Amino acid sequence: MRTGINVVRVPYRGAVEAHEGLTAGEVQVMFDGLGSAMASVKSGAVRALAVTSARRWPELPDIPAVAEFVPNYVVNGWLGVGAPRATPPEIIDRLNKEINAVLAEPGIKSKLANLGFEPLTGSPADFGKYIVDDTAKWAEVIHAAHIKTQ
Repeated sequence: MRTGINVVRVPYRGAVEAHEGLTAGEVQVMFDGLGSAMASVKSGAVRALAVTSARRWPELPDIPAVAEFVPNYVVNGWLGVGAPRATPPEIIDRLNKEINAVLAEPGIKSKLANLGFEPLTGSPADFGKYIVDDTAKWAEVIHAAHIKTQ
């Protein structure tokens, strides 16, 4: 939407099939998570044009971020840990503390970076705000693009 380019969506059953379609020339470009694209990029099977994170990815320093030429363009996938609403606060705090500690370990950080993930640590409130902000961002995109559910 921000660039005015027209992209035709070509659905595939999954990332493996989409990568096969890309390398076979069935499609000219694809958006994929670094986790599933990293091996193909590092092997040279596909050429990365840009990353959608706010800045260049340390594992691929020569690949620009889209935000370098499309201001404020950031698309990040994320994973999080949740618990039932009635979970006692002391349990939530303990889980948060332990998860943050594991994510701060150099070996874990390195393995995650090699897979295309950047761990974000913080409080449960930080994560809640991230979810609210991300939901609002994508609601705006869905509304502007007139996307409807089927």
